[in-house]
Amino acid sequence: MSHFFAMLWRMKYITRWGLMNNTKSENISEHSLQVAMFAHLLVLLHNKETGENLNAERAAMLGLYHDTTEIITGDMPTPVKYYNPDIIASYKKVEKIAGEKLVSMLPEDLRGDYRDLILGENPDDKDLLVYVKAADKLSALVKCIEEIRMGNDEFRQAKESTEKSIHKMNVPEAERFMTEFLPSFSLTLDEQNT
Repeated sequence: MSHFFAMLWRMKYITRWGLMNNTKSENISEHSLQVAMFAHLLVLLHNKETGENLNAERAAMLGLYHDTTEIITGDMPTPVKYYNPDIIASYKKVEKIAGEKLVSMLPEDLRGDYRDLILGENPDDKDLLVYVKAADKLSALVKCIEEIRMGNDEFRQAKESTEKSIHKMNVPEAERFMTEFLPSFSLTLDEQNT
């Protein structure tokens, strides 16, 4: 008997933005879907611009599984997680242990198929993980925009710092997303339908 997918089903119970006053809570299941969709798009944009053939579907799968370790660790708030190099290194070790635990819940013949998705250690995925990280930031930015639209100023600083971190990544496809797709997240449903 494998508990792997029953554990993944618990992603919906892990809330994000734990230190923030949220008008609507967001769980890692919702977030991972957004990251998968955005990572897929970013790789498609990259391929169209450069003529390369990076695997957009693989990027989407990496996005779906990028936060699964948080089922075990919980969501560590960014200010804590990145407070100093010691905490960053320690948390990476904890994430690896959590990832190994999840992988161990799979039948032996499937562990290799999921290991790289969960642990992100496959060197062949290096180029794709850049887009997954950018998609992760874009998803956070969308959350900030949604909260601000609801009148929640708690997310104003997070929005500014997230925008800066996206620009620092120097991913042209993320910049294009911010120009072409991001403005619609500030509109009402009626405005989006015009």
